Amino acid sequence: MLTLYDYRPSQNGWKVRVLFGLLDIPYQVRLLSIFEGEARTDAFFALNPAGGIPVLELEDGRTIAESNSILAYLAEGTRFLPADRYQRAKVMQWLFFEQYHIEPVIGTLRFWTLTGRLGLNAAMVEAKRAAGLRALAALERGLKNTPYLVDEEFSIADLAVYAYAHRAADCGFVLTDYPAVTTWFDRVREVIGPGHPVYPYSDDPHSAI
Repeated sequence: MLTLYDYRPSQNGWKVRVLFGLLDIPYQVRLLSIFEGEARTDAFFALNPAGGIPVLELEDGRTIAESNSILAYLAEGTRFLPADRYQRAKVMQWLFFEQYHIEPVIGTLRFWTLTGRLGLNAAMVEAKRAAGLRALAALERGLKNTPYLVDEEFSIADLAVYAYAHRAADCGFVLTDYPAVTTWFDRVREVIGPGHPVYPYSDDPHSAI
């Protein structure tokens, strides 16, 4: 059986859990206490040299790190990853966009805000907020004339970008300024359905400073 090394409050882990659900793939979970250093051990570095979650362990013991790589692996041969060469490249475009412009900005600001670390990183907050506004504006432009990020069909690109983008209000972004984005949020929610809770950092007693 596939094994997912995970930390529940992480939206990177969340998007993988959602895809498992959409594809009805059985898997087992090994939760890590990241604030207690469980992702920084030699044993975990053997699974992912960067020491981040999630990590997918295959039945034969091989591992895949980085959430978007895991999405691509799981979605291979399904309706969530196009076979067409151009459309597949567009999916990759948005996966890279998410990792360059959404997760390191909105994801980081959200983490700092919800775990009480915003003040500790005050020197970087203004630049992060400006970058977040640019990312949301780009997303708004990308969704002006299309229901999903890659033409007419929901794909792992939508799931990847949605994971942190739809939580941007958690760190002060006003999402009503982006009508195409908020309409897209509704479409994505309809596709993924209920049963995919977002776990707060407050559930982890070790997350606070």
